[in-house]
Amino acid sequence: MRSRRQFLTLLGASASAVGLAGCGAALAGTPSGGAQTKKLRYQGWAGQVTLPELAEDLGYLGEVKLEWVGNTISGPQDIQSAATGQTDFGGAFNGAVVKLAAAHAPIKAVISYYGVDQLVYNGFWVRQDSPIHAAGDLLHAKVGMNTLGAHDEAMLDIYLDRHGLSASQIAQVEPLALPPVNTEQALRQRRIDVGVLGGILQDKAVAAGGVRQLFSDYQLLGAFSAGTYVMTDRFLKQNPDTAATFVTAVAKAIEWTRTTPREAVIARMTAIVRGRGRGEDPAPLAYWKSFGVAETGGRITDKEFQLWIDWLTARGAVAKGAVSAGSLYTNAYNHYTASAPAPTATATPTTTKG
Repeated sequence: MRSRRQFLTLLGASASAVGLAGCGAALAGTPSGGAQTKKLRYQGWAGQVTLPELAEDLGYLGEVKLEWVGNTISGPQDIQSAATGQTDFGGAFNGAVVKLAAAHAPIKAVISYYGVDQLVYNGFWVRQDSPIHAAGDLLHAKVGMNTLGAHDEAMLDIYLDRHGLSASQIAQVEPLALPPVNTEQALRQRRIDVGVLGGILQDKAVAAGGVRQLFSDYQLLGAFSAGTYVMTDRFLKQNPDTAATFVTAVAKAIEWTRTTPREAVIARMTAIVRGRGRGEDPAPLAYWKSFGVAETGGRITDKEFQLWIDWLTARGAVAKGAVSAGSLYTNAYNHYTASAPAPTATATPTTTKG
């Protein structure tokens, strides 16, 4: 398992490489002149329905079509693919966007696509009989999380800092990278002292009993958007109308999930997974609750990036003043407004393979 420093060094190196590659990469999906592209290449997630996929199925993309080029396994990898022109958009947690932008990658965040709310959050769980009841009890504790140097580690550091632990004390808490599917087992087998769980894995652990929540990111920061889709500056300049169609369609899909009964959203996404013929199991979709996007239509605000700028700067992962929150994103392509009527689907659920 990598240490924090090793992970951040590796992430920084890959971000620098993307920054250099992105400056000269030719975007295969972008025309050199004339008509704007109507095709958007992207990576999906196995067994999941992304907001762009949902937007397309609902008919919100119009003439613009998505072209699936494969699945990704991480947000940082997804936005690196977008920055180097292998795809036309990618999504990641906002800390990864900050690091990539600080490495001079030519990208801009255009819409939030996931976040934290009272329905969707990551909890930091301990065993019921654990002696850990407060931040001060975490000294020398092992904390299992899916990725180092990312969302969960930031939440842990913020929690410890807010409860008065010094930098030297925080350094004594040991984050460990664990596959999410193995985290509950590792916690129950006492291989770790704290496990970070979310979604269906959290629901299953709570149902099984024997664990209690120390804190959650929602308790720590309230509702907030945590990740954004990015496009390159070049793509936005050459395809402004296509970009606006994409961003506004995703915004409509966000609001459709807010105004549609949960059962209907799950049924729609299940039909999409079954219809695209990728050999996926749609069963986990039954546990879907929310995308957690905080702002109406996924509009982005400074505070969603400032959180990560402050954290990464304090850790020395990003140079002070290397980026400013306002330079990382634009809402110019988001034409969804709060006064707009609730969007309605313009197509029936997908049933054919694609």
